[in-house]
Amino acid sequence: MASSSSSFSLLFPFFLILFSCFIAVSSSRRSLIDRPLPKNLPRSGFRLSLRHVDSGKNLTKIQKIQRGINRGFHRLNRLGAVAVLAVASNPDDTNNIKAPTHGGSGEFLMELSIGNPAVKYAAIVDTGSDLIWTQCKPCTECFDQPTPIFDPEKSSSYSKVGCSSGLCNALPRSNCNEDKDSCEYLYTYGDYSSTRGLLATETFTFEDENSISGIGFGCGVENEGDGFSQGSGLVGLGRGPLSLISQLKETKFSYCLTSIEDSEASSSLFIGSLASGIVNKTGANLDGEVTKTMSLLRNPDQPSFYYLELQGITVGAKRLSVEKSTFELSEDGTGGMIIDSGTTITYLEETAFKVLKEEFTSRMSLPVDDSGSTGLDLCFKLPNAAKNIAVPKLIFHFKGADLELPGENYMVADSSTGVLCLAMGSSNGMSIFGNVQQQNFNVLHDLEKETVTFVPTECGKL
Repeated sequence: MASSSSSFSLLFPFFLILFSCFIAVSSSRRSLIDRPLPKNLPRSGFRLSLRHVDSGKNLTKIQKIQRGINRGFHRLNRLGAVAVLAVASNPDDTNNIKAPTHGGSGEFLMELSIGNPAVKYAAIVDTGSDLIWTQCKPCTECFDQPTPIFDPEKSSSYSKVGCSSGLCNALPRSNCNEDKDSCEYLYTYGDYSSTRGLLATETFTFEDENSISGIGFGCGVENEGDGFSQGSGLVGLGRGPLSLISQLKETKFSYCLTSIEDSEASSSLFIGSLASGIVNKTGANLDGEVTKTMSLLRNPDQPSFYYLELQGITVGAKRLSVEKSTFELSEDGTGGMIIDSGTTITYLEETAFKVLKEEFTSRMSLPVDDSGSTGLDLCFKLPNAAKNIAVPKLIFHFKGADLELPGENYMVADSSTGVLCLAMGSSNGMSIFGNVQQQNFNVLHDLEKETVTFVPTECGKL
């Protein structure tokens, strides 16, 4: 009979991965089928390095954990919010519509260059957004960013988007200046941050060698809020038509996130056929039962999110007594579970988390620590002597696959405070499968098959 617990070594304590791809959710439900592909696309796809927003800072591991949790908390609140935006730009028009939520903060950055001549920027990567944007001159209201603000007048490849273009029509709400034939956009985030400017096309260069022209992006001249200050803008990887994935008309991408303990190695993002090629190559060397593929769901009210169909959870040898409907996506678009690269830990609907917390507590042989020193909901006091600690197994039962996580993907040890914590929390609505639980998996999104595949991978060695 298989063991119902995993060994967790205190000689090699594990810490939270702080992955986050800056999140903003596309509100658009239209397609860009009338728009040609951008030029100079790499045939086999391409690879991008991802850098954590706290890398290079003089922070202890527990400080990094707490910063990630704080960012995740605000992100969680924004994801659960429902934004109400004006239908028209006319201030006298009081008609309102329900709009998808835009997150507004992030954890991982990618390096890219914009324009001709190319100017380098670090942008937040966001699997929950369909808009690519950066701050632009002349900037009437902009936040501080680590690089100079982009000046479109100095780029020979910059071109404004016309009112009748497919890109402009793909915006959730646009305001066209017909005299200048320019398409204006406004994206408002759940924390009241926002970006406003002109939609345009430009040449984007990735990893100094993949130069792609004709990419649609927002040139923001009025940008408010502090959620973007980690970078100089955002690159959306969501389902919506304005995301990088959609504009390239790619159906596959994957990311492989290293542990926070691996301070030297970069995480990776793969786009196009290269994504599936890496997954197939890695998976071929593993037992077929180790590679897990599960179904994706769509939510018309939140069209950019990648929803998973969670059907249950097992702790140790016990499947939790939680109604399947607890994790279901409701007809009104609320609830459900998304897989999110931008939230640090996993959050479960509060009634389900309460049951999971009780089961974990009953199966651990350590006393509970109530000091609240880490910001996590459930921690245990460690013994003074270093030794292996048995922790209950944790299995997520998704439609299509049962995903058993390694101990380091849900337990966090901190020797300085002498605690061992569960890297999960509660949510009052939507559940989120966070990036700690995804570390050292190559996570492939196949938008043609509507699946997500998890392949155990040493991400720092890719």
